[in-house]
Amino acid sequence: MSESPTPSQPPEIPGPRPRLSWPAVMGFGVLGLLWPLLRLIGLEAVVGGVTTVMVAFLATFVIWVLGAGFGHVPRPVLTLTLSGVLFALLLGATTVAIGDWPDHGIGLNLVAATIEIGRSAGFGALSGLVAESIQRARRRRRRNRPSRRTSS
Repeated sequence: MSESPTPSQPPEIPGPRPRLSWPAVMGFGVLGLLWPLLRLIGLEAVVGGVTTVMVAFLATFVIWVLGAGFGHVPRPVLTLTLSGVLFALLLGATTVAIGDWPDHGIGLNLVAATIEIGRSAGFGALSGLVAESIQRARRRRRRNRPSRRTSS
């Protein structure tokens, strides 16, 4: 009697895309408050403006990639792109509220805000692509891991 081989796991069947996680979008987007917070606590005066910006953006990138990549966030590219938009809106609103936004007239301010939103959305999309590659690598590794079941 020969038994037919059975696959260890059924093939993936494409189904409906998972829903977007709005709490994740909000949670990641709130990091737009990090840079103004670092300025308010005086880090900029100690280490300089460029260093403060780099700390804020590097911390945001690492948190977004690791959080979405290892946190099983559905649709990480879209999630982090929308988080980038929220990031820019919060950053812009906070900068205006604390009086650091230069006033160049309504036209130039709208152009600057649009550029910031686009830049932050692109930053989020790039972070999402990295997070998605982490998720794929983890799924592949999990799929290729030998089963721990013992046959008797």
